[in-house]
Amino acid sequence: MARIAGVDLPQNKQVLFGLTYIYGIGRARSWKILEKAAVPTTTKVRDLTEEEARRIRAVIQEEGRVEGDLRKEISQNIKRLMEIGCYRGVRHRRNLPVRGQRTHTNARTRKGPRRASVATKKKLTKK
Repeated sequence: MARIAGVDLPQNKQVLFGLTYIYGIGRARSWKILEKAAVPTTTKVRDLTEEEARRIRAVIQEEGRVEGDLRKEISQNIKRLMEIGCYRGVRHRRNLPVRGQRTHTNARTRKGPRRASVATKKKLTKK
């Protein structure tokens, strides 16, 4: 079982896609890591030798900022924005979209489910 950066990689996937299970590593970064570590991208995770896994760990350690460190850095950046009271910080504090999206009709993922309006409550009580 390959455990890299504190994450168990899925055994039946190629290493290129298995590395994307680590927070902070996408397909492009995974490709570069495997290139530096001299590991074929089509190798399955279960077929990785201990030497290849060690090289991958070394490259990730060298580049830094994955999993816990990256999560902590991102949360600190958001807290800093909220403390200084900038526009992006205010949007984070109010749980609204931060990057300029419209909110009049959309943004349900960020805002949560619709609240029942007074008009619909009156309709329910009349029946």
